[in-house]
Amino acid sequence: MPASTLSIPVTGTVRHIDGETQLVLSERIAGHDTFLSGTLEIASKSVPVRIITLDNVTVLRPLNPADAAGIQPAWTAKLGLPHGARPHAIPADLTTAAEQQHRALDALDEAELRYALTFLEEATTTAIRQSRIDAIVGALPRSAAQLTNPR
Repeated sequence: MPASTLSIPVTGTVRHIDGETQLVLSERIAGHDTFLSGTLEIASKSVPVRIITLDNVTVLRPLNPADAAGIQPAWTAKLGLPHGARPHAIPADLTTAAEQQHRALDALDEAELRYALTFLEEATTTAIRQSRIDAIVGALPRSAAQLTNPR
């Protein structure tokens, strides 16, 4: 396998959708940002794949469709992620804004946090970033401390 920071065991099934072979993981890759590509070590070969992680599923698409030939309908493999783990880190400016407004960032579930952070990270200017922080924080529920001790 090419040098990678992280290699995780995965299982899945082969699906043929619109004439394309897709390898659907049994469990969604959680706790990491979506990776653009990786390498699947399966059946004694390395298969470069594009990795698509949605709300409840991770799908691998072989970069070369011929590489999918011979993969069993139900399979077990190792997925190499070239950049390793990328946990969702909440940036300091968002944390500070939430604390100042007595809002609970921990009320977001994993998918909501991922969407909020992506929305924030795609801001192209400081003004847009601040507006997005305001929108995210404004949508959060009040923190428990604020509910029990309002000012």
